[in-house]
Amino acid sequence: MAFTGAIFDVDGVLVDSPHEKAWREGLRQLMEGDWSDIREQTSWSPEAFTPQVYQREMSGKPRFKGAQAALEYFGVPDAERRALEYGNRKQEMIVELIEAADFEEYPDALRFVLEVKAAGILIAAASSSKNAGAFLRLVRLDAFAEKEGLGYDFLRPGYTLLDILDGDVSGRDFAQGKPHPEIFLTAAGELSLAPGECFVVEDAVNGVQAAKAGEMTALGVARADDEEALAEAGADLVVTSLDDVSVGALAEGRLERASVR
Repeated sequence: MAFTGAIFDVDGVLVDSPHEKAWREGLRQLMEGDWSDIREQTSWSPEAFTPQVYQREMSGKPRFKGAQAALEYFGVPDAERRALEYGNRKQEMIVELIEAADFEEYPDALRFVLEVKAAGILIAAASSSKNAGAFLRLVRLDAFAEKEGLGYDFLRPGYTLLDILDGDVSGRDFAQGKPHPEIFLTAAGELSLAPGECFVVEDAVNGVQAAKAGEMTALGVARADDEEALAEAGADLVVTSLDDVSVGALAEGRLERASVR
């Protein structure tokens, strides 16, 4: 059965967002400021907050769940209570970074989105982030296609990532966060498709787990040298670039690598 729906996470898949930067800097400010009295009780240091920590502990989780997970990882006392302050500090920083356009889109992801759309596959965005909509509105697909020398009949002047979506459940409040499949099942429902008709594109372990829990095919994008972790989480295919995925095979219900281009 051909895939008729594609569900994309946003942060780390479509855009190289400043979320990790905001989380890291927010915790540094707290540890060197208001929380300096507890710093020695924790395992935190600026160097200890690595991309791997962000991917493994925080990526894909709702804001305050992600904050609590990071604080528990670093052994911060009273993590559940402090997560509110940490999450709010991070949100202030992320808004500033987005307004300053301090992020980049992934060219391989935009090429893949355009190819998938051109193949007649419905597209939805499904991110836990409340800020995903801002990224989707700011990424200009028409300008990207022109720069890349790509021509698609469905593109219009001013078109953004948001404009070509057939569904978007990003930033909603769900009873269960990833790795629960609720967000992806809701996205499939918005496309009026069964879970088995969709594949999910994720960069985080808990996102891959959520896709598989929803009985969907999972495409893992290893943006942080985490191919093995994504594969162990159950991804049906793991790539380091979405240019490596065969769009033609999707029409036949297969998720596989493209031939050498």
